[in-house]
Amino acid sequence: MERRPAGANLAGLRDHNAALVLGLLRASAEGGSRVQLAAQTGLTPQAVSKIVGRLLADGLVVEAGRGESTGGKPRTLLALRPEAGCAVGIELDRRRSTILVLDLAGTTLRRRSVDIGLASGEPERVVGALAKRVSQAVRAAPDGAKVLGVGVGCRGPLDYETGTLHRPAGLPAWDGFPLRGLLEESLDVPNVLLDKDTNVAALAAPAAVSGSTAYLHLADGLGAGLLLNGAVHRGARTNAGEFGHQVLQPDGPQCTCGARGCLEALCMAALADDDPQTAARWLGVGAANLVRLLDIDRILLGGHQIFASPDVYPRAVADQIAEHLPEPEWQSVRVSLTPAGASAVAVGAAQLVIDSALGGI
Repeated sequence: MERRPAGANLAGLRDHNAALVLGLLRASAEGGSRVQLAAQTGLTPQAVSKIVGRLLADGLVVEAGRGESTGGKPRTLLALRPEAGCAVGIELDRRRSTILVLDLAGTTLRRRSVDIGLASGEPERVVGALAKRVSQAVRAAPDGAKVLGVGVGCRGPLDYETGTLHRPAGLPAWDGFPLRGLLEESLDVPNVLLDKDTNVAALAAPAAVSGSTAYLHLADGLGAGLLLNGAVHRGARTNAGEFGHQVLQPDGPQCTCGARGCLEALCMAALADDDPQTAARWLGVGAANLVRLLDIDRILLGGHQIFASPDVYPRAVADQIAEHLPEPEWQSVRVSLTPAGASAVAVGAAQLVIDSALGGI
């Protein structure tokens, strides 16, 4: 599939500039004045006034009082109106899915878990059943809230740009499946985005991000989302983060990818023996490799296996990192559970849509 540069027209430019303004207001708890927005965006005061006028008319922005006087008349502050819009986020796992609705401020309005997953049947039937539940969530959005779109976090490998899955381990029927395209056909929403579950979960906790962060997700598989200097690292084929398929024990247990001794297979074998401590140690060994490779300074942990033993994993991973680094005091690494909690993937998927609509990425 040939990828062509996107063209731009006047309407698109207006939308881009409005997204810049909305993104700045979303990032500021205090709001901002028209003068501040003009300075931050580089737009003229007249252009900002026109944009703000449209946003006020659309109900996306409200006037939120007066700022402090700097010698003249206090300026009117503008703020994002959270209830004016929402997005649906989905965690599509192997056997279950979580569907939730977030408002523009990131507050969860509704949450539902359903027994629909990648291993539930033929891909077309799974997408049809999932689309039905998502449509119900869209119809249940608060009155007056504009639904910005639907975001999906799914296990990889996948192509972020085309929305196509590529040989997900143990799921051959999904190889080459155009998941995003079929969801777009099935849902009456303005935008559908698909990314790896680990990437969106990493985005779900932006307040915790400083320097370079790795989000490690242990659920029905194992993967990583990488935030390098605050930006998602997707790689040349948008498929970075296949962390679970580094081979640590060449004669080890068979992995669903076909290799032997992958980190994922070692963790899953330990969990099958009801031994989360051993799984956590293996996870820590892999995390130490990642730290030494990319000089990561923060590890966030998530996924239902992690939250089944929340006291075990952070301590064991931190211990293994310290043991395998030559100078642990100099190369300090913070390890913690993701502050976004057990719904991090679905939350991040919805935030991906909101960020895209409001100019956050």
